[in-house]
Amino acid sequence: MRRTLTDNGVAALKPRSKGYAFPDPQLVGHYVRVWPTGARAFTVVARDPYGKQIWHTIGNCDALKIEDARELARDARKRIKQGLTPVEAPPVRPDSYKDVAENWLIRHVAAKKLRSAYEMRRSLEKYVYPKWQDRPFVSIKRSDVANLLDHVEDNHGSRMADLVLSFIRAIANWYASRDDEYTSPFVRNMRRHLKPARSRILNDDELRTIWKHAEANGQFGGIIQLLLLTGQRREKVVEMKWDDIADGVWTIATADREKGNGGALALPPLALAIVDGQPRVGSNPFVFPGRGSSHFKRFPHSVADFNAKLPKMPRWTLHDLRRTSRSLLSRAGIAHELAERIIGHTVGTAISQVYDRHRYHDEKKRALAKLAALIDAIVNERRNVIPLANQTRRRK
Repeated sequence: MRRTLTDNGVAALKPRSKGYAFPDPQLVGHYVRVWPTGARAFTVVARDPYGKQIWHTIGNCDALKIEDARELARDARKRIKQGLTPVEAPPVRPDSYKDVAENWLIRHVAAKKLRSAYEMRRSLEKYVYPKWQDRPFVSIKRSDVANLLDHVEDNHGSRMADLVLSFIRAIANWYASRDDEYTSPFVRNMRRHLKPARSRILNDDELRTIWKHAEANGQFGGIIQLLLLTGQRREKVVEMKWDDIADGVWTIATADREKGNGGALALPPLALAIVDGQPRVGSNPFVFPGRGSSHFKRFPHSVADFNAKLPKMPRWTLHDLRRTSRSLLSRAGIAHELAERIIGHTVGTAISQVYDRHRYHDEKKRALAKLAALIDAIVNERRNVIPLANQTRRRK
């Protein structure tokens, strides 16, 4: 038996037909395993506190010097005798912010088919990842949130800051539901956009002015008129397809997880005339076509061009038309619940929604006809003039 074992001695060990373990004479429990292929590795053996023999491979002899292997073997034997693993496990890398956010996008956003998935990913990639993507998720503190929102607000506005806030808060809440120790850094009063919600509606003079200009503005003018006549969301009107209209009834397409829309609406003659006046463009399926096979999307430019032709009036938005339409429904005497159903708002309790399966088709048809008549009366202002013949009869 050799009294010493050097690196040269390790390299000189000959392979046999069966693998064997050559003991290190300078350290009990330390061996060189030699396989028939000629491969060699340093190994160590010891018994744990329960008497079980534990073998552990330290490393390949080509990569380790024997003195280094002995040092590792001594530490491994101590740990085995203490009942520990031969080698201390490396620290677990904490999940980065991007790791958690991407998992949230898959397990929550995509799984639930949320309609805002595109905007969520876009906001994370543009505003959040550049600042936080490599940071441990649990290291994000309240001050980090404040600094991020300051940056977004200063460069992209308070509304965008609030949108980013809603996304990163949702991620934190989702992570908290899956982790025993995590505490969300979000608290109240972190929103940046403090302006009250818009409540503007068009008065009769403004409605008359916009309608008259819409009549001479082709495709975009038709969109404005239908927004007033139906009270629907802008996206629903521009996504209207020719195939969605049958026998004068517009069946509004419903997207996954959509909260609600007007459903099937029997359009009044005034609205149908606007639809029929739109030209069909090749194989494009939309009533208001855009480029290629898509629908109309040029809102910022179209609104600016349209406003440039109007006489001076207070600022208005396309969504003000929906609010105006809803107000006109009430003015026309339409019951609150029916008006809410027409514009696609949720009506009643969860139980009533389950049990009331009536579609209100005829009721909505009559309501839209009243709305169209009211708009026509406002746009084509008529004076209450008594004919001269009638006045003569009354005097007699």
